[in-house]
Amino acid sequence: MVQKSEKIWFDGKLVPWGEANVHVLTHTLHYGAGVFEGIRAYECADGTSAVFRLQEHIVRLHDSAHILNMTIPFDVDELVDACVETLKANKLKAGYLRPLVFIGDGVMGVHPGKNPIRVAIATWPWGAYLGEEALDKGIRVKTSTFARHHVNVMMTKAKVCGNYVNSVLAKTEAVADGYDEALMLDTMGFVSEASGENIFIVRDDQIKTTPLTSVLPGITRDSIITLARELGYEVVEQIFTRDELYIADEAFFSGTAAEITPIREVDRRVIGEGHAGPVAKLLQREFFKVVKGENQDYAHWLHPYTV
Repeated sequence: MVQKSEKIWFDGKLVPWGEANVHVLTHTLHYGAGVFEGIRAYECADGTSAVFRLQEHIVRLHDSAHILNMTIPFDVDELVDACVETLKANKLKAGYLRPLVFIGDGVMGVHPGKNPIRVAIATWPWGAYLGEEALDKGIRVKTSTFARHHVNVMMTKAKVCGNYVNSVLAKTEAVADGYDEALMLDTMGFVSEASGENIFIVRDDQIKTTPLTSVLPGITRDSIITLARELGYEVVEQIFTRDELYIADEAFFSGTAAEITPIREVDRRVIGEGHAGPVAKLLQREFFKVVKGENQDYAHWLHPYTV
């Protein structure tokens, strides 16, 4: 269950959590045309707080809206400030942020007409998305029977609400079959991503990740590529097959919620040693140093605030 906070930022005002409501004829509720972001704030090693790559997330939110031909009634700076305002209002030194842009009620039918564009930002405490143990032991993954979207079926560069029906189907299937997460292939049969995470594999000290074709351009994905190259690893953005994943030395997912989560098994095949490998562990350590303010080379990725 989501742990309730006191306030939600809604159309420019902070309102009590229980009053952040919409009408049942809200257009996005029926047709899925909305966009959102997932963002994390961390308590830093020195006791201060910071949001990780907040500006980039809000820029991506605007990009997603633009792809859907939606105009957000608040600019990037206003939404950055609103995110921080919401964290402070809820006295959260660390937590998860969910900005959501959606089409309100008015006309019904596929075309939204002049229905209002509404914006909400919720924040709440949230630990490891796939479980604390998963960060060390890794998770079990099943290749989904559902393919990831084709680039001309859904807009894969936008974080669109309706896109995630595909993810819900895949994740529900995987969990029902006893797995932790679903691996999704693209429409050509190559590895795409998970239900809500990008994927990396390691083989002979080379790190490979799916190129930005059918996948969402993950901000954590970009951070890992940057960190790995700084650490001296060769990182290749290249398509790869499911059996290439099976024989990888290591594999792991990345995402705002998942952070860096190792994969210990795919389709009942053990990956590497069956737990977090040395590359994943090193990247985890370096990533958490960054988000906790212990690596000043990446201080520009942090948006500090005080509760």
